[in-house]
Amino acid sequence: MDTIKNNTRKMLFELKQKRDEIKVQVHLAKLEAGDEWQGIEEKLHRLDLKMKELGHATAESSKDIGSAAKQLGKEIRDGFKNIAKHF
Repeated sequence: MDTIKNNTRKMLFELKQKRDEIKVQVHLAKLEAGDEWQGIEEKLHRLDLKMKELGHATAESSKDIGSAAKQLGKEIRDGFKNIAKHF
């Protein structure tokens, strides 16, 4: 009986310890994902502005704006992938 009780107590202790470790990891992941999300929001705003510029741009300057917009789009896509890793 004591062996069962001790084994169960040990298992409960280990499970609670693991729970606490995961709880900390989840909290840190939330913080990290939140920071990443904020950066993505700012990049989306900049991309929106680039698209408005593109509407008023000449053919020559539209290439530069288009390249910048493409780069922002790639950074946003990569940011979404980084956030998705947390789930």
